[in-house]
Amino acid sequence: MNHLLIAPILLPAIVAPFIIMVVRYHLDLQRIFSIASTVAIAAITLALAAQAADGTVQVYELGDWPAPFGIVLVLDRLSAMMIVLTAVLALAVLLYAIGTGWDARGANFHALFQFQLMGIIGAFLTGDAFNLFVFFEVLLIASYGLMIHAGGATRFRAGVQYVVYNLLGSTLFLFALGTLYAVTGTLNMADLALRVAELPAEDTALLRVGAILLLLVFAIKAAVLPLHFWLPASYANAPLPVAALFAIMTKVGAYAILRMYTLVFGPEVEITAGLAGDWLLPAALVTLAVGAIGVLGARDIGRLVAFGAITSMGTLLTAVALFTPEAVAAALYYTVHSTLAAAFLFLVADMVMERQGGEIAPKPVMAQSGLIAALFFAGAIALAGMPPLSGFLGKLLVMDAARSHDLVWWIWGVILVSSLITIIGLARAGSLIFWKSHGLEPEAQLEGDDTEAPIQEQTASNSALPFVSAFGLLSGLVMLTIFAGPMTDYAEATAAQLFAPQDYLETVLERASK
Repeated sequence: MNHLLIAPILLPAIVAPFIIMVVRYHLDLQRIFSIASTVAIAAITLALAAQAADGTVQVYELGDWPAPFGIVLVLDRLSAMMIVLTAVLALAVLLYAIGTGWDARGANFHALFQFQLMGIIGAFLTGDAFNLFVFFEVLLIASYGLMIHAGGATRFRAGVQYVVYNLLGSTLFLFALGTLYAVTGTLNMADLALRVAELPAEDTALLRVGAILLLLVFAIKAAVLPLHFWLPASYANAPLPVAALFAIMTKVGAYAILRMYTLVFGPEVEITAGLAGDWLLPAALVTLAVGAIGVLGARDIGRLVAFGAITSMGTLLTAVALFTPEAVAAALYYTVHSTLAAAFLFLVADMVMERQGGEIAPKPVMAQSGLIAALFFAGAIALAGMPPLSGFLGKLLVMDAARSHDLVWWIWGVILVSSLITIIGLARAGSLIFWKSHGLEPEAQLEGDDTEAPIQEQTASNSALPFVSAFGLLSGLVMLTIFAGPMTDYAEATAAQLFAPQDYLETVLERASK
């Protein structure tokens, strides 16, 4: 077995308790160990991605127990892409949090950050549905701690709302797993796929119940309307560097939909055929529209970016809901773009909040206003899907994949109109925050301003790390645009592997079949 496969889960699982028990009172040492761990995870995930690039499926059997009896981790093109994206994003966010001093505003930031990485990467690598639930719970616990980092009543209320919605999802998840286990007698994904295909007709009703419950769980994680209500307040009131890391968490829901509804409940499974797409497509389109309206009506820059993240998820899940290889390839390309774009704009929004508060209104000209305005402009282009950045290419791929669908004009219309509304909302915010600030005298700007005072004095820092992190994510978007051809080829190969899972099944169950 390739022991490198378990390393990106095991490393943060060791570093996090070490930070708590050994260096919890030494912030500089916490930062050193956290950065070293995250850099190592990035290097390991890149090595794993290189191994999976040729389509090879690798299995790691914990305790040397073969599937379906033991716990297994599985590496293929899709999981490799997602863990690399997680590691790159995590490194940028960690450097930003250290550079701005966000990690010093509360206890245990770095330990929680490492547990968060463990949960996210574990969810992408696990080959067992129950362990997907376990890693979801690790995500929930760590993300709640990160969300209320630095305290505050508003942040605590948003955190409670976040936990309540996600505990509801966890409860549904357990019900779904219990239902599936009662019908099939297994929760290993590969074994589930074989047993579902062999089920007699009289057991299909209960199986469909389990499949629907799973879809609801993943829809909550992916913030699909009407299950999206937890996201705007949660992301807007969380520390915005934390919200930037959370940009990958909604993708865990989309990943789980792709994995389960191509492998276990695939298009060829008659009893569940069309189950996800029939409901998911209209919900995704409504999510896209509501997110765009939220961007237009936002009065706070944190909520503005949070609704932008909802818009991105609507576009992504529209492609996923089509459930064709072409549409899934478009969804995978857009996954990378939307994660980087949302995280980038969350970091830029935090720069604005640190200097003049979160309200979208003319205020005194902030420090480094020109540079931050340029970053906001680039982020707005990326999030709205305007040329020349990768969001434009991603939306073109999604629209092209929908050409043969019966609802093609609805899909095109919602995507285009929502993009226009998003552009208007972002342009309005940028104009008020940056341009109109230069057109008013300081006295006029401050008169009657009863908003919360800027908090930059709490973490005054001349560190260049925040801008290094922001430009790093922007560089990722630029590279995704320049190398759109190779990335699209990889996405197409990944989609083909998802829709032809025979290699996955044979590799995972190889020892059990002997």
